[in-house]
Amino acid sequence: MIAKTAGIPIFDANNRSALEGILPQAGFRQEGSSVPTPGEELWVIQKAEPEMLAHSDDSIPKCGQLLTEVEDTQVPVPLKHTDVHASIAGYIATVDVTQQYHNPFEEKIEAVYVFPLPDNAAVNEFLMTIGERKIRGIIREREEAEKIYAQARSQGYVASLLTQERPNVFTQSVANIEPGKDIDINIKYYSTLSYDDGWYEFVFPMVVGPRFNPPGSTDGIGAVGRGRYGASGQSTEVEYLKPGERSGHDIGLELEIEAGVKIERVRSVNHQIAVNHVTESNAIVKLDELDSIPNKDFVLRYQVAGDRIKTAVMTQPGPDGKPGYFTMMVYPPNDLTNLQRGPMEMIFVIDCSGSMSGKPIEQAKAAVLHALDKMRPEDTFQIIRFSNSASKLGPDPIPATEANIARGKKYVKSLNGNGGTMMIEGIKAALNARHDEEHARTVAFLTDGYIGNEAQILTEVMARLGDSRIFSFGVGSSTNRYLLNSLALVGRGAVAYLSLNDDAGDVMDRYFDRVSHAAMKDVAIDWGSLKVTDVYPQRLPDLVIGRPIILTGRYEGTADSSTVRVHGTAGGSPSSINIAFDPTGRMTKQHAGLPAVWARYKLADLARSNMADPDGEWDVAMLNLALEYGLMSQYTAFVAVDSSRVTEGDHGTTIGVPVPVPDGVKYETTVSER
Repeated sequence: MIAKTAGIPIFDANNRSALEGILPQAGFRQEGSSVPTPGEELWVIQKAEPEMLAHSDDSIPKCGQLLTEVEDTQVPVPLKHTDVHASIAGYIATVDVTQQYHNPFEEKIEAVYVFPLPDNAAVNEFLMTIGERKIRGIIREREEAEKIYAQARSQGYVASLLTQERPNVFTQSVANIEPGKDIDINIKYYSTLSYDDGWYEFVFPMVVGPRFNPPGSTDGIGAVGRGRYGASGQSTEVEYLKPGERSGHDIGLELEIEAGVKIERVRSVNHQIAVNHVTESNAIVKLDELDSIPNKDFVLRYQVAGDRIKTAVMTQPGPDGKPGYFTMMVYPPNDLTNLQRGPMEMIFVIDCSGSMSGKPIEQAKAAVLHALDKMRPEDTFQIIRFSNSASKLGPDPIPATEANIARGKKYVKSLNGNGGTMMIEGIKAALNARHDEEHARTVAFLTDGYIGNEAQILTEVMARLGDSRIFSFGVGSSTNRYLLNSLALVGRGAVAYLSLNDDAGDVMDRYFDRVSHAAMKDVAIDWGSLKVTDVYPQRLPDLVIGRPIILTGRYEGTADSSTVRVHGTAGGSPSSINIAFDPTGRMTKQHAGLPAVWARYKLADLARSNMADPDGEWDVAMLNLALEYGLMSQYTAFVAVDSSRVTEGDHGTTIGVPVPVPDGVKYETTVSER
């Protein structure tokens, strides 16, 4: 049962029955997600009564908070290495991330690190390792987890806390690291890959880009220089190394691809890699040790044999006869390529803020210049720039005549990056403009997405979109993919990424290939004999040439294989595609991570519902779902406490982990020194 030491319950991993009383709701739990295995420990401070915590409210750390700093000292970084091991089966990645913390000081410290993960990462496992001992974290409501962590820290116990600030931004805090000691934090997550014109894409983000927050906001993500805590006034802050500084923190990454069919080509966008083709369908990719500075996203693209996706459906049976889980990649029907577009109104919105200064703005300009050359005489266009405010080429879209194209090019070439990122002004200018109903409106946003008010932007897009479609272009080496992916989803378009190493013309050619053919609209699904529920996203986006959509849901029973019919309209005529669906798994691959993937997709859908209807009880639904499935969310957190001993010393210093600005981004135009 439970033995108490100094008011702290201790649980033995070999006595699983004792765990059931303290773990979250007794819903679905994946093996290893929150339950220790033999040989591991789980320690958690007993939840204190309200009066016990009343005196310590001020000591609860805000995520990313730097309480003090080591004065007049070049601060070594308490994070020395990050190790990433990933494997891909079908189009689902399983990723293990180990952060290796070390205290190089003469007194104990608390390390605080703000870092990115993919915005669709289903984080469901958290492990703290101290020497030979492994302590598995548990999922709790965020406020409760923060209180547990704060109490453990104040009592001198080693503790760790993982919180989510945005779907793609997290804060790791590790308290009471003793001088010379090492502590490893392991995080496991699942995520789905994207698929673009025959290429799968795996992304591991490595650094949070410097965000701009609108004046008066306090719940954004601040960007400050090393040791300048508080300069931004935001609830979360990222410290950045100054030009010429290096922290010593590096990263290693190994990725195993099991494609099931022949792998034709492998390409890394931003990094040097080594590729070992074990078999024609299996490859191991390693990050080159000479390219290990974590200042840009790791983006790996690989192409497989055949002109269509090999595995469109993946399933996982539910436990004890409960509903199972599935994910399905829906590829646009072939007949869309035969439907040419009509006249279009193309609005190009270019981010000209300080973070885009230099290489990013040049890439964005090159893309738009290339796009202008591909416009037809019957089209119209508009060019909008935004930074602190928005301005445009003219009051209304203009015909794509030779003279107007030349005028547009001159305007684009004159643009440069400077000032803040008031994206809301660009949104209003693009979606509020007068619209000629005879032209289909397409809005192309070219931005790095470095803002801290994503929810406000997405809410405005939902309210103003109308019949427009948004295609977002992420420009740079480490973009805000949560914002860019969400813009395309709610905008019924598609997303593309333009790295500093990509050819801007090639990226824009693919965009025109998509908009030059009709999309399948009003998409619906006939599940046939299958009993399918809880499919997300609930509002299905348009199907665009070259870009499939990923759905995830639940199914009941063990019926034989069936045919699923996806139908809609394209060019005013009916269009459809059939997909074989086998819930038994005989003809489809199975994946143990699907329950977590499904729950993460549902969380994202609930979050969008919360933006559209802030008066609903969406937060309660998100909290309960995250607790049931043991997942990170904005309302939950992982916490782990080693209460076997009290560390030496009566106080500790909080040290933030400063990070480099992303490759291609200028420190002086993005980071606050005031």
